[in-house]
Amino acid sequence: MITAIVLIQTAADRLAEAAQEIADLDGVDEVYSCAGDVDLIAMLRVRRHEDLADIVPGRINKVAGVLDTDTHIAFRSYSRKDAEAAFSIGLEEE
Repeated sequence: MITAIVLIQTAADRLAEAAQEIADLDGVDEVYSCAGDVDLIAMLRVRRHEDLADIVPGRINKVAGVLDTDTHIAFRSYSRKDAEAAFSIGLEEE
């Protein structure tokens, strides 16, 4: 499974509608409205890179109000459990 994080700029008057339209697309797991440099963050999970090419430029960029996207493809996933295990290496008590 390929995970991609898509940072999305939207027109202010279309933010909520654009977020819902994007959330309804196949391959989009979640859409977050956020403060900061971007308006929305969409989490995509697809089987093939070609699916990203269909979803991002083919569908997300065509949603009314979407001004720009910046896509980041995840290589590896880490969880709190993974991080705690990595930092505890060598700290075992005898």
